[in-house]
Amino acid sequence: MNPDGRLRVVVVGVGYLGRHHARILSQLADVELVGVVDLNRQRAEEVAVGVGTRAFTDVADVLDRIDAASIAVPTEAHGAVAIPIVERGIPVLIEKPLARTTDEADGILSGASRVGVLVAVGHTERYNPAVSAARPLITQPRFIEVHRLGAFPERNLDIDVVFDLMIHDLDIVLSLVRSEVVAIDAVGVPVLTSKIDIANVRLRFASGCVANLTASRISRDRVRKIRLFQPETYVSIDYGSQELEVWRLVQSPGQRPAIQGGRVDVKQDEPLKRELEDFVRSVRNGSSPEVTGQDGRRAVALAEQITARMAEGVV
Repeated sequence: MNPDGRLRVVVVGVGYLGRHHARILSQLADVELVGVVDLNRQRAEEVAVGVGTRAFTDVADVLDRIDAASIAVPTEAHGAVAIPIVERGIPVLIEKPLARTTDEADGILSGASRVGVLVAVGHTERYNPAVSAARPLITQPRFIEVHRLGAFPERNLDIDVVFDLMIHDLDIVLSLVRSEVVAIDAVGVPVLTSKIDIANVRLRFASGCVANLTASRISRDRVRKIRLFQPETYVSIDYGSQELEVWRLVQSPGQRPAIQGGRVDVKQDEPLKRELEDFVRSVRNGSSPEVTGQDGRRAVALAEQITARMAEGVV
């Protein structure tokens, strides 16, 4: 840690998302952004100049100068990048998904466990203010409907839409239902790539809750919504606009039951900023982050099961 008390952090991978990690970390008062690392030197230097730090092409060159690392490299490189860092006793935030497979996730978590170091996972929607506001209201979810639709992205795609987009909502659903998945029905179609680009999944939990999730990266319209139904309550979240609506059945003696509710005030904020602030706070205090490495592994395991079920349906 710096003599002035600031946490020394490096961002590894400054492509589509990593450059936003660098931007935000460079603006946090209790953080010194020691550098950015990217195999593409030109990109590393461009981002470094923009946020006032140094550029590196090898993370090994900066490991003895940092207290924590934010990893935003492509998913296929998560293990190769993260394991040497955690084995040095350096806490990491790894962008979602934690890994491509549970085996790779276990490799990262085992390395961290051996030295007792923190692993946080960047499931950004957990930090969406509308999700945070809704969470205390969700007590007995019975049916969940999720739509995450977007246009074909202008970025590298090394994973299918389940690991790329749907995994956001798998993590949210797992965090809200808190019950084991007992049945999975899934279908996925490759459209513009060799990987699954649009998918629909139906999950049944031991609690009786059913979740229906659709994810697409080939849609004309951008939609990011989740609706949750439980006894006498309906909750609707628009991730993109950070809007929350809550409707309840109200019963009064001698009167017909009525449905009351509407939009709930949500203080808007940038979810990625909240994610990085949580990571920095967890490293400083030794506390558990909002999304732990085990949370990230659970989402990967479910995504893996879903893609396996899809493969069973391919003729």
